[in-house]
Amino acid sequence: MSSDDTTDARLDESTAWVVRRTEVHVHQHATLAEQLTLTTFCGGLGRRWAERRIHVVGSAGAHYEVASIWIHLDPSSLRPLGLTEQFIELYGEAAGDRVVKASHQLPKSADDGRRLAWPVRAVDFDTQRHMNNAAYWAVIEELLAERGRPPRLQAVIEYGAGITLDDEVSLEVADNEERTTVWWHTPSGVAATGSIR
Repeated sequence: MSSDDTTDARLDESTAWVVRRTEVHVHQHATLAEQLTLTTFCGGLGRRWAERRIHVVGSAGAHYEVASIWIHLDPSSLRPLGLTEQFIELYGEAAGDRVVKASHQLPKSADDGRRLAWPVRAVDFDTQRHMNNAAYWAVIEELLAERGRPPRLQAVIEYGAGITLDDEVSLEVADNEERTTVWWHTPSGVAATGSIR
C-alpha cells in the first residue's frame, strides 16, 4: 500500500527506505469475508525519517491502527539521508507539526528469558538478501497463539541490524503480566525486538 501511494504521488524513487519500527493496535479483529477499508497518510516527520500510518476499518466493526517509521537512505551508501524537498512538499501538510523519533524504545535484552531456536529460511529473503518483515511478524503470531489472542492488543517490532541467510538465530522470550517481549539474537547481536501487550 505504501509503494502504491508513493507511485501515485510520483515521488522520486532514486532513494531507498527501510522500516525501523512498526506498531499495530488491534481494537477489534476482522471476521471472515468482512469488507475492509484502508486509509494511509503521513503521521509525522523527522530529519531523516517519516511515519506512515494506516487506518483500517471493517464493515462489521473491525478496527486496526498501524504506524511505521521509515528511514530514508542513500541507495549507494545505505546511510540515512535527509528528507527531500519533494517529499516534504507532498507529505508535510498531512504530517502537520507532528515530529516523530526513530530511536528504539523497547528494552535491549532481558538476559533471563527462555531461549528458542528459530530457523532461517531462504524463502524469507528478497532478491537483495534482506529478510522480509513478514518473517519477523510470524514470530509474533506464534507467541499470540501460545498465550492466547486477546480481543484488543498492541504489538510492536523494532528492527535493528537485520538477519542474513547465513546467520544462526535464536529467540529470547520474556513474559510478565503486562507484556511478552522477544529478541532475535544473531552472532553479531540483537537483530530486532518485539513486544505484545
